[in-house]
Amino acid sequence: MRADAPALPGDALTLSGMKLFLIILALACGGLGIGTGEFAIMGLLPNVAASFGVSIPHAGWVITAYAAGVVIGAPLIAVAGAKLSRRRLLLLLMIAFTLGNFASAAVRNIDQLLIIRFLTGLPHGAYFGVAALVAASLVPLEKRTQAVGYVMLGLTVATLLGTPIMAILGEALNWRVMFFAVGLIGALTLTLLWLHLPQDKPTVKASVMLELSAFMRPQVLLTLLLAATGFGGMFSIFSYIAATATDYAGLSVAMVPVIMVLFGLGMNAGNLIGSRLADKSLMGTIGGMLVFNILVMTGFGLTAHLPWALCLTIFLLGCTFAAGPAVQTRLMDVARDGQTLAAASMHSAFNIANGLGAWLGGWVIAAGFGYPATGYVGAAMSVFGLGVFGVSLWLERRAAHAASQ
Repeated sequence: MRADAPALPGDALTLSGMKLFLIILALACGGLGIGTGEFAIMGLLPNVAASFGVSIPHAGWVITAYAAGVVIGAPLIAVAGAKLSRRRLLLLLMIAFTLGNFASAAVRNIDQLLIIRFLTGLPHGAYFGVAALVAASLVPLEKRTQAVGYVMLGLTVATLLGTPIMAILGEALNWRVMFFAVGLIGALTLTLLWLHLPQDKPTVKASVMLELSAFMRPQVLLTLLLAATGFGGMFSIFSYIAATATDYAGLSVAMVPVIMVLFGLGMNAGNLIGSRLADKSLMGTIGGMLVFNILVMTGFGLTAHLPWALCLTIFLLGCTFAAGPAVQTRLMDVARDGQTLAAASMHSAFNIANGLGAWLGGWVIAAGFGYPATGYVGAAMSVFGLGVFGVSLWLERRAAHAASQ
């Protein structure tokens, strides 16, 4: 267990294998619910629009409202909860998420749904950040990124299974059913956390100022900038993948779900493999994945007209999620006394990456460069991220050299 991580009473030295499994399962279950609630609505926007008599772009603000809640809520909740135990904070976050989804299923108009989705997004980043810290604190140092990866496995499984299943249910029955089902997953998570996550005490020196001190550290800011830019290319491509597959590559509409499954398989493979690699070489994995991003996304731009190549690159694009656990662990390392705020802010950065990548991808398409150009946008974002990574590595080595003198 890490010496600098606030411990739960049952740490890696005393927890049984089954108890540790149940804690990680509970944390990952929350990720499954959050990921499903975030992504499944994307396939149900026409149903939401028809239900309230608004346009699909108007209904799309539901997604924007949730993303805004994630970006704003992660740092605010991390600061506000600085003096709470991590168990209590996780329980409160999951209560808010669960109630938010039940409320989303019961709204009467689009304005209510916009407000509720914003509020439901607030716990998102803080939950993943605190869950990652708890998971990493329960295992030996050499397995901490794998533990973070297992928590994120809930999110990647949501992409592979939860999202399509809920989208089918919502399409066949009603979009409200999807939110109600996600609320049930939240209730299950709450129960599992209550039963299996041990009681812990807040860090004695925890304070708002200590959490805010994380943003005074250049390495924290560089890592967040790296996450917000270097890994936004995935969203540049994936946001428009259905149109790319059907309008450009000539695939049938029936192939779009297959492409989504390939992406989900890639995310799960990347998450598991990347977390193991990161435990062997954290910075090597982050830098290597940025280079991998550049190659895959450039390849997408060059070969998107070939159906088989499109399918292959979409699987590999999902694999770029391998950097997720590594970047999360990097933030936990460089934040020192402000770990909760930094870990939660990671998901604000990824949502910024989501918005930035989708916006830039849409811009090049609207400018007439075509769907393959989204791959070049993604590659360019990864090149920028690689530059940020280089600056971070140079500063770290310079600091290490100075300390050795």
